[in-house]
Amino acid sequence: MNLIIKNIPKSYNAHYLEMLFEKYGEISYAKVVYDRVTKEPKGTGFVEFEKEEDGLKAIEEMNGKEVSGQKLHVEKARPRRVNIWS
Repeated sequence: MNLIIKNIPKSYNAHYLEMLFEKYGEISYAKVVYDRVTKEPKGTGFVEFEKEEDGLKAIEEMNGKEVSGQKLHVEKARPRRVNIWS
C-alpha cells in the first residue's frame, strides 16, 4: 500500500521518513519529493508498505500527528497517471 505524506519537516530525507513509519510494518521504499530547480524538499513524501493492513494502521496513527512542530497529513496515494502523449 502506497501512502502520501504531506507537511513533512524540510529537514527530513527518505531515511528519516522510513524510520518514522517502520514501526507499522515492512516498508518497500520511502521517498521525499524535491523541487527540480532548487533541489529543496517540497514537504511531501511517499512510503510504500508491503502489507495493506500496515499502511492502514500507519494512516490511522500518523494522520494529524505533530512531528518536529508540523502536523502530518497521511493518506492513501492515488495511482500515478501516465501521459501517453508526451
